[in-house]
Amino acid sequence: MRSFVSFIFILVTITYTNAQETGEDDLGAWYMYFGTNQLTDQLSIHSEAQFRFYETASSFNQLLLRTGLNYHINANAIATLGYGYISTDGTFEDIPDEENTKEHRIFEQFILKNTVGKFKFEHRYRLEQRFISTQIDDFTEHRARYRLQLTYPINDTWFLNAYDEVFINLQEPVFGQNRLYGAIGYNVKSNFSVQLGYIKNHFTGINFDRLQLGVIYNTDFRKKQPQ
Repeated sequence: MRSFVSFIFILVTITYTNAQETGEDDLGAWYMYFGTNQLTDQLSIHSEAQFRFYETASSFNQLLLRTGLNYHINANAIATLGYGYISTDGTFEDIPDEENTKEHRIFEQFILKNTVGKFKFEHRYRLEQRFISTQIDDFTEHRARYRLQLTYPINDTWFLNAYDEVFINLQEPVFGQNRLYGAIGYNVKSNFSVQLGYIKNHFTGINFDRLQLGVIYNTDFRKKQPQ
């Protein structure tokens, strides 16, 4: 009986330790910047930076830098070819260089927009080619993503935003992750807005709860037409 109790105690301890190492029990945060920088009527540059933490202001998890060239087919359709650099600390524990990865990512993207009443819908389709380096190996993976986003303007200043995005691996395992997000946004200016939200990031067998603070600032470099 004593041996059985000892076994249960060890099992619970291992399970608890593993949960703590992943940071699943902590409320983390993603701090994000997004920008669309218009060059011509058809071309713009996407700019993006994300800083992700296992906790709200500590325990670094991931740095993501992304850019791309957008081709505006029309007001409701955009095609993008882009590149991303991602540095990830894959462990919640303070273990130098363990589980750290560097990734160079190429992506192709297509966005379709439509409006139903006051609701604004956005469908984002993305393919990614991921070139990943760890301490012991270099490898390539491919992934497809689909995001359905819904925006509801409360008035000219405030709005609600929600989306669900599924990640499908083009190798085993097929399911990658799912992100469910909800936020309230504030339009500071016509080209500058802020969102504060919450995301449930679901992987197989594990979930992360993250606060999100996003800043969207768009610029226009097109030459002004004379009056």
